[in-house]
Amino acid sequence: MTGNSSDPDVLNYPFERPTALDPCPHYKRLRESTPVAGIQMPSGDRALLITDYDSVRTVLSDPRFSRAATTKPNAPRIGTEPQNAKNLLSMDDPEHSRVRRLVSREFTARRVAALRPLIQKYTDHLLDTMEEKGAPTDLVPALAFPLPVTVICELLGVPVDDRGKFAEWSGTVLSTVSLPTEQIVAAHVALSTYLGALIAAKRKTPGDDLLSALVSIHQEDEERLDEEELLHLGITLLIAGHETTTNQIGNGVLALLTHREQFEALRADPGRIPAAVEELLRFAPPGDEATLRIALEDVKLGDTLVPAGTAVLASLASANRDVRHFGTPDTMDVARSANQHLTFGYGAHYCIGSGLARLELQVVFDSLIRRFPTLQLAIPPEEVPRSSGRLIHGVTSLPVAW
Repeated sequence: MTGNSSDPDVLNYPFERPTALDPCPHYKRLRESTPVAGIQMPSGDRALLITDYDSVRTVLSDPRFSRAATTKPNAPRIGTEPQNAKNLLSMDDPEHSRVRRLVSREFTARRVAALRPLIQKYTDHLLDTMEEKGAPTDLVPALAFPLPVTVICELLGVPVDDRGKFAEWSGTVLSTVSLPTEQIVAAHVALSTYLGALIAAKRKTPGDDLLSALVSIHQEDEERLDEEELLHLGITLLIAGHETTTNQIGNGVLALLTHREQFEALRADPGRIPAAVEELLRFAPPGDEATLRIALEDVKLGDTLVPAGTAVLASLASANRDVRHFGTPDTMDVARSANQHLTFGYGAHYCIGSGLARLELQVVFDSLIRRFPTLQLAIPPEEVPRSSGRLIHGVTSLPVAW
C-alpha cells in the first residue's frame, strides 16, 4: 500500500495488487468485516471506502452523495491535482440531467450501432497485421490500444494522426500518485487547448461526427451547452472513450488466457460472447473505484452512520465480488446469467458510453478467438506488468503467441 497514515484503523490507499489480475485481498476482508472503512488517499485527505454491493449501489444512486461537492475549494480529493472541471462526471442534478439529456440526443444507440462495420473493419486490419508480423506479439500496442483510440477518433471527428498526443495527455490526466502534480496539470492544459481548437474548427466547418453535433446544439438558453461544458464534455468523451476499453481488452484477454476452459467455451460457442463480455467486466474491470463523492447530510450505510461532509469512495470492483449478489464471485464464468455488475456504475451517472464499450469488446473477443484459436501467453502470467497509481488501469504489456 501507499501512504503514511499513522492511524492503525485507517488504511493507506490505493492498494497494491498481488498480480496483474488478482484484486488486493484487502477488499474481500473489508467486505466481510468492515464494509465502510477509513482510508487515507494520496492527497493526504481521509475518506470512507465502501466495499459491499448494496452500500456501493446506494452511494452511486443516492443524491445525498454529491459529485459537485468535490469541486469546491479545499474539498477532499484523491490525488493532489485540482478537481474543479465543469464536466458531466462532476455535476449533480439538475445540471447533470440537463447536460446528459443534450448529449443523449446525439450520442444515440443508433449512432453507436452504425459504427459496428467500422469497428469490425479496424479489428480485422489490426489482426491481419498481427498475423503478418508473427508471434510473439504484444497485444496492447497491436490491438488493445489502437482500436479504441481509432474508434473514438472516428466518433468524435478527431484527426486520427493526433491519437498519440491525446493518448499521452489522457494517460497523464488519469494518474493519481505515479506522476507529479505539475505534469498532470500541464496535461490538462494541453488537452483543453487541443479540444478548444478542435471545437472552434468544428464550429467553422462542421462534419457528421459527434463533436460537430454537440457544437451545433442550439436550444433555449437553459438547454444549451455553454463553452466550458462543451469543452470538458469533449475531454471526458475522449478520455473515457478509449482508456477504459483499452484497459478492458487487455484485462479480458489476460483473464481468458489464464482460464483456458473459459476461452475454449467461447471458441466452441461464440454465441456466449455478449454474456462473456459482462462477466469479464465484472471479474476483471478496468478500475477499482467510482469517482469520489461527498455526503451532503448524515446517511446510514448498513450499520455505519456516514456524517455530513465525509468523502466517500465506492469500490465497484469489490461490489462485483460480493458473495451476497454473485454466486461463486471469485470464479470466472462466461455463462453467468443475471450479471448485474457495477463496472459501468449505477444511477444517474451510469456510463453514457457503455453501449460503445460493449460493442467494441464483443467484436474484439469474437474476432480474436476466431482468428487465433491457439492464442496463449508468451510469458508466465505472474510476469505480466500492470499500471499503478491511475484511476483507470490494466496490463501495460501482454505478449502472446499462437
